This record gives sequence, structure tokens and C-alpha cells, in this order.
Amino acid sequence: MNLKKYERAKFELAELVRSVAVFAKDRPRQDQERLQELFVRLAEDRFNLVVVGRFSRGKTSLMNAILGTDRLPIGIVPLTSVITSVAYGSREQVIVHYQDHQLTSEVPLDVLPEYVTQRHNPGNVRRVRTAEVRLPVEILRRGFYFIDTPGLGSPIPENTQTTETFLPEADALLLVTGYESPLSKEERRVLCAASSSARRVYVVLNKQDTVSAAERDEVLRYTRERLTAWFDRNAPPVFSVSARDGLIAKRSRNAALLAASGLPELEAELVRFLLADKSGEFLLRLCDRVMDLLRGLPRSADTARLAQRARALSQRVAGDNPGAVLRNEAPTEDLAAPGPLPEFRPCEICTHILDATFEFLQRYQYDLSVSPEVQQSHAERGGLCGLHTWQYAFLAVPHGICTGYPALLDRLSNSLRDAASSALASDSLSAEINALLPSKESCVLCRTCAQAEEEAVAAIVDRLKRQVDGDLDSLSAVCLPHLRLLAASVGDAAMIQKLLVREGDLLERLSEDMRRYATKHDAIRRFLASDEEIHSSQRALMALAGLRNVSMARTKD
Repeated sequence: MNLKKYERAKFELAELVRSVAVFAKDRPRQDQERLQELFVRLAEDRFNLVVVGRFSRGKTSLMNAILGTDRLPIGIVPLTSVITSVAYGSREQVIVHYQDHQLTSEVPLDVLPEYVTQRHNPGNVRRVRTAEVRLPVEILRRGFYFIDTPGLGSPIPENTQTTETFLPEADALLLVTGYESPLSKEERRVLCAASSSARRVYVVLNKQDTVSAAERDEVLRYTRERLTAWFDRNAPPVFSVSARDGLIAKRSRNAALLAASGLPELEAELVRFLLADKSGEFLLRLCDRVMDLLRGLPRSADTARLAQRARALSQRVAGDNPGAVLRNEAPTEDLAAPGPLPEFRPCEICTHILDATFEFLQRYQYDLSVSPEVQQSHAERGGLCGLHTWQYAFLAVPHGICTGYPALLDRLSNSLRDAASSALASDSLSAEINALLPSKESCVLCRTCAQAEEEAVAAIVDRLKRQVDGDLDSLSAVCLPHLRLLAASVGDAAMIQKLLVREGDLLERLSEDMRRYATKHDAIRRFLASDEEIHSSQRALMALAGLRNVSMARTKD
């Protein structure tokens, strides 16, 4: 199982709770509160990874390497009592929380040092409590939540105290030490505090690129011996990494350098712990609570089916052996190369059509209001189709409509009177009236849109052919109707395959955002929703049908 599959299991559990809520709507308030609590647990579920260590050990560099970004500022001297967390955000920003009030400040990431360093905020005169960095990074979107604590061994005693006080918030503790002087007195004290609280602990020896292979082996052996002496069989595992090389490798996509950095082994263990030791038990407990609620409901075929779904989900999570929760499958996760998140842009073919529509209507509404020739031609064609009539009306003023449309109304009036005097049969009359309606061929704006559509598709095809590696990063979110046209125009089987896979990934991502939003909405935790989740409903409809003013065109064939 990987993080994506785990989240899918959470979505399935949320849907199950939603179904139970339908049958429990007349139950006592206590049952309603239990259901609400389940939604809250699902909405707030995340993996708190607390990162500790002495100043200059490379804590922030390690977080940058795991995240695959260089955006977290390194080398800053932290302030007393200020915790810096790193969470998912639709865009890069920092939310500053204060000690004395509930108001927050939103600031750019570049000015973070002004709030969390002794140099720019001496003595914490700003009264900052925490600074939450939000980054559009995939592993954060999947539930990882990093907490960067003040450096241990600081000349400011409160720094170490703040770090130790925050340990109960951790699901796991990542102690970053160094090859130059591993396991200081302060680091040992934090390890003892974490072990006594039963928190999962990992020790990372950073900056392995600064020592020789022989020195690395010697320090690793010394570190493991000291940990064994202190904790015996409960000694935390030790990982040797180079955060610097790991980040360079991820950004350059150098697989050999990444493997040599030691980062993949650490990341794999973090994911394994999240899935096997924390999240699996979390899902099983929630499944049990759902089944307890179902047992309290009146028995029916519907509740029996829900109970069967809950049992099936629980069995799938636990596997055949309840003692091996989620261990029957290796944690295959792309944590080692998260890469940038794609930015959602509406279908560029639809956008090109809308631009062409607006440009045409800007000219046409003026010409129609002043030119008798344009008015006569407009009348002979039967005007514009329904959609484009209202798009024209949006730009035109009443005076322009009143000067541009009488010729069309006069023509239609005469045609209807002629039809009335002919005493046509009902089927012939219908055909006569139908002939008065504009078609795709007669509506000049429909023809303009069709031409713009062809131009946009041709431009994309040409762009894709000119890209040597066939990269699709520059492509917008193409709606399904235009994906069909694009695929038919590409003529390259490999490129068509890439287009379809990309579209499948896009739709899956939108589905995940919609499910997250629904869960947070049910939990009354909408403030936790990201921008993608808030806008997911509209974006999904755009991906399926295209932009509204393009897809709503309804004209006679």
C-alpha cells in the first residue's frame, strides 16, 4: 500500500460514514455526535513529523530534501518558543499565529526570517507563537506535516524547553545529528524524553558527503553502539544521509546520486511507519466504530449491506492476518521524487474560443448598430444562435440592440405571416419555422468559434510535435470534448497514450480534491480545505464539459 491507496481507503470510509448518517438521522443526539466525530477524525488525520536537532545540523536542509524543494530558508537562527510547521497549501505562503490573539497574518515565504529569528524579531517583540509554512508539495497534500523546532543546545534555554514541550504532538520524531559530533547531551535528553512517551524515533546522521567512507562507517558504528547502550532493544534506527546531495538529485532527477544520498531509505521507513504502524490502526479503529454504530441501528437489508462494506474494508486494510496491519504490501510511494504539482488551467482550446468570441463580438455589436448592410445580412442569416445572442447582449447596449435587430424581426414577422396564410400541415409548419432558426452554418459566431477551435487544436499539435521529449507540462487541463478532437489530430500513438494518461491523472486528482472537500464539509472543518479542494467542483465540471459559454452552444445541425 502507498499513501495514495491509504487516502483512497479514507475516502471509502468517509462514504460509508455518510451512508450510515442517512439511516441514523432519526437516532438520538449521542449517535449523531459519534458520526460527526468520525468525520472530524477523517478530516483532521495527518502525520506529524517533528524534526529536532542542534542548530547547524541541517534540519531545514533535510526537510527541503524530503520535500524536493529549496524554498524553506536555511541557516537562520530561530527565536525563543517559535515553532515553524510545514503543511500543504495551494500556493506558497506563511501564516503567522500570535500569542495574544486569534488573528493571523499572511506573509510571503521570503519574509519568514523577520518573524522567527532573533536578528529580525529580537526577544519576540512581535509575540509570534507559531509560523505555518504552506507549500504546494505532493507529500504534504497526502498528509505529511513537518514541525521544525528551535535548535537544541541554544544559548536561549527556552528553545530546548519549547522543543521538549512539543514532543507529545509528534507521531514520529526525527532527530538530526551530524558526523562532526554525534549525539550531544541535549540530543540524548530529547531521545530519552521521546522514548519515555512511546513516540517513534529516528536518528539521522546528516552531511555524510563531508566525510570519507571509512569515517562514515566509524561514526555510524559509534552512534549505534551509544544508542544500544542507552536504550537496549528499543534503540532507534540510524540513517546516514546527505540532504544536500538528495535535494540536488531530486531537482536534477539523478537516480544514482539520489540512491547514494541515503535519502530513499529514510523516506521509505517514514512511509512504512505511517502506513503500517499508525494509519492502519487508525483506519481499523474507525471501521470498528462504524460497525458499532450500525449494530445500534434497526436491522434492515440496507444496514446489513453497510455492515458488509465496513467488514470488507476492515479486512482489506488488515489483510488476512490482523497482526500484520498493512504489512502485506510494500509501501511503494513516490516520496523520493515528489516533483512540482501541476497548476490547474482551464482548457486552453475553450479559452481560445472564448477569446475569439469576445474579439468578434466587440466588432460585431458596433457594426450591427451602425451599418444597414450588416443589419440586412444579420437578418438574412436568421441572427445568431441562442447562446451567442445572449453573449452579444452582454456586450451590446439597449440602443445598439434597438438599431441592429429590427431588420431581423421584420424578416421573421413576414415569414411567419406567410406561413400562416399558407395553411401548412403541422409537419410542414414545423419545418417552416425550423428554417427560420439559425444553424451552425448560418450563425457567424458559431463559424468563428469553429475556426478558433481548429486553430487552437492545430497550435497544440504543432507545439507537441516540436517538443523533443514530448513533455506535456505546458498543456492546460483539456476538457473531454476537446481531448477527443486533440487525440484525433495528433496522429502519434505514443503521444496519444501520454495525453490519455495525463487526462486520467488530472481527473483522479480532481476526484481526490472533491472527496477531501466533502469530508471536511461533513466534519464542519471547511477552514482546513485548500484552494484546490474549494474549487474542485467547478474544476471537475470544466474538465468534463469545458467552459460554460463554450459547451452550452445549442444550434441546429
